[in-house]
Amino acid sequence: MVKMVRHRELIAVIVQQLDKFNPENQNVEDFLNESAVMLQTLKMTEEKFVLDTLAGCTEYKSLLDVVVNAFYAEDGRYCLIPERNLYIVICYLATFQLEELGLQHFSRIVKSLDTAKMQKFLRFFFNKLHLNTWIKDEWSHFYDSLYVKENLIDPLLRWQPKVQQLIEQLTNKLNICATTVKTSKVTQPKEFNLTVPKPRAIPLPLPTHLPVLEKRRPVPPSTYKPPKEIKQLEEIKDKNFQKASDLLLKANTDRFRCATMKPEKRESTHDSMKSKPSFRAQKIQSKIDNIPIKLNTAAILREGALYQRKMEDELKRIENLEQGFGDPSEFLEWQKQMRGKDLEEQLAEIECRRLQGKLSHEEAVLARQNVIQENKKKADLLREEKAELMHQQAEKHLQEQKEMKELAEQVMEGHKNVKQVKTKLQEYKQQIAQQVSEESGELLRQALKEEEEKAKKRYELIQQIRALESIPGIRHKFVDLTETGGHGLFCEMSIVELRERLALLKEAQKAAEEEKRDQIIHEKQAKEQLILEKLDQISQFRAELGRAAALKQEEKKRKSQSGERPMKDERILNLQRKIVEKKMERKKQAGLLKIIPQKTSIMPSKDSSQGNHWRELEEIRERQFKLLQHGFMAREAAQKRAACVAARIGTTTYILRSDIQ
Repeated sequence: MVKMVRHRELIAVIVQQLDKFNPENQNVEDFLNESAVMLQTLKMTEEKFVLDTLAGCTEYKSLLDVVVNAFYAEDGRYCLIPERNLYIVICYLATFQLEELGLQHFSRIVKSLDTAKMQKFLRFFFNKLHLNTWIKDEWSHFYDSLYVKENLIDPLLRWQPKVQQLIEQLTNKLNICATTVKTSKVTQPKEFNLTVPKPRAIPLPLPTHLPVLEKRRPVPPSTYKPPKEIKQLEEIKDKNFQKASDLLLKANTDRFRCATMKPEKRESTHDSMKSKPSFRAQKIQSKIDNIPIKLNTAAILREGALYQRKMEDELKRIENLEQGFGDPSEFLEWQKQMRGKDLEEQLAEIECRRLQGKLSHEEAVLARQNVIQENKKKADLLREEKAELMHQQAEKHLQEQKEMKELAEQVMEGHKNVKQVKTKLQEYKQQIAQQVSEESGELLRQALKEEEEKAKKRYELIQQIRALESIPGIRHKFVDLTETGGHGLFCEMSIVELRERLALLKEAQKAAEEEKRDQIIHEKQAKEQLILEKLDQISQFRAELGRAAALKQEEKKRKSQSGERPMKDERILNLQRKIVEKKMERKKQAGLLKIIPQKTSIMPSKDSSQGNHWRELEEIRERQFKLLQHGFMAREAAQKRAACVAARIGTTTYILRSDIQ
């Protein structure tokens, strides 16, 4: 075993070699070979320990960087960055070499280094929460999660209690150092051993040299008197108040002065009014002239088609009456009554649903109060079961600790021959690397030869292309416009023939345009004639519709409208009675039920939210009721509006049969 003094030197050597290593410009095997040459002065055991640690730190660099980067981000914010490799070495020894070294050897290595740094890093790394959460997840990105758990995390968790004792020892050591610094003795000065002088007699003061105190200045009288500015401000305030009161009195007395008139002015105004001609109000005309409204073509055609459709429907109705069909007015009246009944039933059904929802709400409140009582009983039973389970869990935990200790002893025995396997594996890897380097050299030589051959071929092709480009070509060519291109196609033609055909096409196009122009003019004239006919037809129909609307308005005035709401249904009354009973029962049960203060503060909010929910449902149903009423009366309202318009226009009373229905 290496002495404690040597531990610190060996760790310093490892850190120094890791600082020199650059993975971008240097291979791992070359780095290890160079390190082995430099470490020949050490003993065999020390050299092997240093080389194994260097190989492990380079091999598992990605895993170790995860922990060290997190340490610098959280607990090691004030640690020096050049000491990064020191924490990487300690992390490697704790993760991969702790079982091989043993806790005693590992603790010697840790104690030989800086106590504060080691205590801070080990407390961060051997935290159970860190090992089970983010360290495990980050390491699973590089290796299989099952391998990480069994070979990396579980051993660290087994060693965690013992390492925790080591951390406590380091903290105690830090505390002792801190207390010794605080209780350091301070040098106390000693008095000089000097001769004590004899006391001198105090001379009596002469009467002329007695000190005389100066007379004090009296307190100025201004300190006990108020300043002049306050008096001035009060005087100004009184003057302003007096002015305001005078103005108020004057305004109240002369309030109606502007309305009174002097007798001289009154006589002059009376004479002027008599001399002027009297104003005569004209009667407002009861009938408003029909103002013509300009319509576009689309509106005229649309309105004409509408009136044409109405005329056809009226003719069909008259033909049906001639053939013996009955008048559908009775059927329409019966249909109107049945729709009214359906509307009343629908409104009653909506009211029943609303009351049923309210009743279910009251029942749910009662059920919730019953559930609270049952939950209290269940909570007491669960507390008892929890106490029993905690007792069983403690016994099981003690048994598992015993089993884990036995398993750790078995694992320590199985890891004795790991070093021999590592040395054999390293030799095998070196042989494979030599073979791969020889094969890659041969492949590079072959590739260089192939590239040289390709370059020669390219050079020859370039020479041939340049030779062809240097030959002069025929630049001038005579063109005959009457000859074809000679491409062997059926549609070939000469330029002269092409020009002639283009001229013929232009003449044909001009003739077609003239025909199209004449056709458009004829169509426009026919359309104008059609629109004039439609306008005449629309004016006739409008006059007839105005008469029909006025007649309908008069008939409506004769009829008495009864808008009484039907009596309530028996189902609605029964539901209202049930809701009142449920409310009384809920209030009684709420008075008997005693709830914890914290829960009672929450329950009213829930009741209020549910109450608001039911209020919203009632408002929605009332809106639906109004919409149904609006839909039922929409037709009558439309007829009233048409009658009002007809009355304003001043048409006579005449109505079409179809409009009355």
